Amino acid sequence: MTAYRPENPLIVQGDQSILAEVASARFGEARDRIARFAELVKSPEHVHTYRITPLSIWNACAAGAAPDEIVGVLREFSKYAVPANVESGIRDAATRYGRLRLVRAPDGLVLAADEAVLAEEVSRIRGVAPHLGERLSPTEFRVHTAERGRLKQALVKAGWPAEDVAGYTQGEPLPIALRETTRGGQPFALRAYQVEAASAFHADGSDRGGSGVVVLPCGAGKTVVAMECMARVGSSTLVLTTSVTAVRQWIRELLDKTGLHDDQVGEYTGQNKDVRPVTVATYQVLTHREKADAPFRHLELFDQRDWGLIVYDEVHLLPAPVFQVTAGLQARRRLGLTATLVREDGREDDVFALIGPKKADVPWKVLEGQGWIAKAECTEVRVPLPEELRMPYAVSDARQKFRIASENPDKLAVIRRILALHPDEPALVIGMYVDQLELLAAELDVPVLTGSTGQRKRDALYRDFREGRIPVLVVSKVANFAVDLPDASVAIQVSGTFGSRQEEAQRLGRILRPKAGDNQAHFYTLVSRDTDEQEYALKRQLFLCEQGYAYRIADAEEIAG
Repeated sequence: MTAYRPENPLIVQGDQSILAEVASARFGEARDRIARFAELVKSPEHVHTYRITPLSIWNACAAGAAPDEIVGVLREFSKYAVPANVESGIRDAATRYGRLRLVRAPDGLVLAADEAVLAEEVSRIRGVAPHLGERLSPTEFRVHTAERGRLKQALVKAGWPAEDVAGYTQGEPLPIALRETTRGGQPFALRAYQVEAASAFHADGSDRGGSGVVVLPCGAGKTVVAMECMARVGSSTLVLTTSVTAVRQWIRELLDKTGLHDDQVGEYTGQNKDVRPVTVATYQVLTHREKADAPFRHLELFDQRDWGLIVYDEVHLLPAPVFQVTAGLQARRRLGLTATLVREDGREDDVFALIGPKKADVPWKVLEGQGWIAKAECTEVRVPLPEELRMPYAVSDARQKFRIASENPDKLAVIRRILALHPDEPALVIGMYVDQLELLAAELDVPVLTGSTGQRKRDALYRDFREGRIPVLVVSKVANFAVDLPDASVAIQVSGTFGSRQEEAQRLGRILRPKAGDNQAHFYTLVSRDTDEQEYALKRQLFLCEQGYAYRIADAEEIAG
């Protein structure tokens, strides 16, 4: 029996949970090692709780981790012996990955099992059987091309993920080269972790590569990774992203850093429908329809060219209709980009099945330590509710309570004091409720950008902020994703989407791009003390705590301008 080792930070429990002692000197190293195969569940001050799931193990295996390596990490950092059932559970989940393989035969696709017993078992699973064709042998089934994605979805949900090595269509050839000097005249080269991520995705062009997700923090250059993948694939590419602002940002980056010409890159949005060898579109236009029962006619874009690669930016936001279409696009290479695999709808398994497994994931703190993203200090500021709102809050339902707490008028004074603490640093004030944001903007005498702001005005506000003409900008959730504001170094969050972990990560990401000088960013979250908002804030902070960020808790009175 392994001796008790008090210096270690982990306690591995028989229910597949892991307790991590934050005060341990080895906590940071252990956190980064287990993040490959365990999911953070909760993170109060002293002990964080993780869980090991089949999906987390499959993602680790797809990224190259072996079951002995996973078990070895737990043994290395655990205070006590790792329970035998946990070790066997890890090995069982890991060995399930790859026992079923989708392969290409001369006359179509085949699902091959490593033994007849497994083939028989999966053929009798109710959700799997409809997607299988005729039985070709005791271990093989024919699979219709149109069923490739739906079969993989069904197998993941049944606990038997299939390794897809059936290959891809080449697509329309399009040579793409990255520049050594940008159009803007700046030297340009990929960073080591960007090369590694692109290599993991492409896998030298083999059938084991070509589909998967790259997880990198905001500001770490996911777009650059995508461009390197485009260059390696060398064919026409469809890029899907979250907004018109993000589309135009992608186009600027592509023209600045690759040899593509202006007439080779098109914008497909509500305003322009320009299909080119590289086309950048919004999820919104693809899922737009005239009425609830009308067809999604813009989904025809997926068939308008012979795309060799489809890039899903912010893949954790992929809408349901695009999931449905993607199930039928399994013969095309697919690259997902995200800062977090957390989906608030719980459909992480669909991302795994339809876009592909995690191919690369670099801890945020590692990149911070290397200077590729800014250091961030996170502070939760607790603001008391005014006396006149305490009774209305007490008698309200849950949704109204959250809104009253979010719109606490005393947050304004705290915002003023925070801005006074950072007088020469570009700042974003971020929130959820438009009425609140418009009031704050008027009181602070600064511009406000919301979903109703026209695209031309949005572009002008973003440009003025980037170029320093606007020191403070108030923004709604439209700025959560894929917006390049490289000089923002202070973010003040006044309201958010209940317990959304991915929103918290994206908002911190607005200020993580490298800064001149001390490369320091500040992230403030304002919550009303002793309200539901305080509880939701704990849930929101889960993902960032997993990445190694600690929240300092401060009372409003402690923030001195």
